[in-house]
Amino acid sequence: MLTGSLLTAAYLLCGTGAALCFYLATRHQQLRQSLERHARLLRATAWLLCIAGLAAGIGALGPWSGMFAALTVFMLAAVLLPYLDVWRQKPARAHRHVG
Repeated sequence: MLTGSLLTAAYLLCGTGAALCFYLATRHQQLRQSLERHARLLRATAWLLCIAGLAAGIGALGPWSGMFAALTVFMLAAVLLPYLDVWRQKPARAHRHVG
């Protein structure tokens, strides 16, 4: 039986990993364009990580709070990843001039 802190780390990592896999499977991402041809595998991995994260969250915190915490981690990562992508591109865009 896993302890609460290991399960907490598991749902945090699984939720973040699932959001990252879903994001890398999209066409508009610029983090790793070479992974676009592996989109189907990335989506399948993301779904497995979602399920594992939910199970770990429920195991660590109970059914309702575990689901809420695991899905919150996923949503936070899913919202922050596009901003990280734009932030990484900012130095390349800084030297462009209009006109």
